[in-house]
Amino acid sequence: MSATSADNDGNAAGSAGSSSATTRTLTMRGSRIDSRELFAAAREIIIAHGEDSYRLRLTSQNKLILTK
Repeated sequence: MSATSADNDGNAAGSAGSSSATTRTLTMRGSRIDSRELFAAAREIIIAHGEDSYRLRLTSQNKLILTK
C-alpha cells in the first residue's frame, strides 16, 4: 500500500521563494509509515488537517515534535 504526499508550501524546511509543489510516494504497511520516508528530504514537514496546519519536526536527538 502507498500514500501520495504533496507539499504545496514548497520545501518544508523553509526555503523562501520556492513555489513548486513536490509530490512523492510513501510506502504504508497497514496504517504505519516509516518516519525515515517522511524525513528523507527535510527535517520538517507540514501536515494539513482540515483548516489547520501542523509542523512535524525531527530533532537533533532523533525525537519528533508536533506543533500547531
